[in-house]
Amino acid sequence: MEWNEVRAAELSARLGYTFRDANLLRHALTHSSYVNEHGGSYRDNNERLEFLGDAFFDAVIAEELYMRLGQQEEGVLSRIRSKVVCEQSLLRKAEEISLPDYLFIGRGEEKMLQSRKSRSIVADAMEAVLGAVFLDGGYEAVKKVAGTLFRDILEEALSGRLEQDYKTLIHEKMQAGGMQPPQYRIIGEEGPDHDKTFFAVLEADGRIIGEGSGKTKKQAEQYAAKQALETVSLTE
Repeated sequence: MEWNEVRAAELSARLGYTFRDANLLRHALTHSSYVNEHGGSYRDNNERLEFLGDAFFDAVIAEELYMRLGQQEEGVLSRIRSKVVCEQSLLRKAEEISLPDYLFIGRGEEKMLQSRKSRSIVADAMEAVLGAVFLDGGYEAVKKVAGTLFRDILEEALSGRLEQDYKTLIHEKMQAGGMQPPQYRIIGEEGPDHDKTFFAVLEADGRIIGEGSGKTKKQAEQYAAKQALETVSLTE
């Protein structure tokens, strides 16, 4: 994939942050499998930036919880933080900003984009991007980016509304049962642009095994997966 100013600007706009050094952003998107295929060195992959991003993502959410929940004990703060600072949240935000479309990964990994391993690669890249933001703009920059990007997830965690990742659960159960990966289809929508409801179905082996609706396409898919988990045997 070609990396140029246009693509850097696209992703920067999705992040809400403009890099002074766009090479840092490209570095954050580069997986070790891509480096190995192109003869690079260890320092060319995004693992060190991932390490950095993990630390500052944790710090940003911890600070926010500390300031907002002044009367809560440490254990409560830790439990809420763990719901936000996790692979599921990172993957959710990475998908919302189309981060997978910008990744530099090896050909072998590209063929397994729906696997658990590749989901981890995407989540790790999201952390690496946060690390790149820190190096480029400092703590206040990464605080602003992470605070804005993960605000809805934080609010859901604080209110107890953070949903379980049913899509991941059903994918793993179907994989364990020797079934093909689930396929989601948006079959309709209704309502005005500012208040739409989407309808989704989950298909497996040529049949519909779950239906759901929600205010976003992702939410509708989650509820379709939830219904399938509740009503269908996946190990037969």
